[in-house]
Amino acid sequence: MIKKIYELADTFARGMDWLAPGFLLVPRLYVAMVFFKSGLTKSMDFSSTVALFENEYKVPVISPMLAALAGTAAELALPAFFVLGLLSRPTALAFFVFNIVAAISYPDISDAGVKDHMMWGLMMLVVLFFGPGRFSLDRVFKARLGSTSGI
Repeated sequence: MIKKIYELADTFARGMDWLAPGFLLVPRLYVAMVFFKSGLTKSMDFSSTVALFENEYKVPVISPMLAALAGTAAELALPAFFVLGLLSRPTALAFFVFNIVAAISYPDISDAGVKDHMMWGLMMLVVLFFGPGRFSLDRVFKARLGSTSGI
């Protein structure tokens, strides 16, 4: 009886292993979509974006203009890397740090906003710890370069 249970569990696990690459693609696509839309919004009216960084967002250390440029660039570039699965783990780490800075830089963030940033951060951590999966350029380059790393 126990052997049958473990055989069923093993069959179930193989099914989950087969679905895992698609699962690992979902957080990459979702996080990329959210941040890319935000980057597009910022780039469409950059003077308003700079004004937001001067008056609303409290980014420490750097000037509002530099923060607006860096934030907009990150929101446009990081999603492209994430969707393609290119340098996925470093991109996930950069995204994670960016997400934290974004969350703490906005003083009037709502409870719902905090939850959104937590969910996005968790999705980024999935990619950081488990990699991008089969559907990624990292996998292509890894195969071509004969690398054993988990990029």
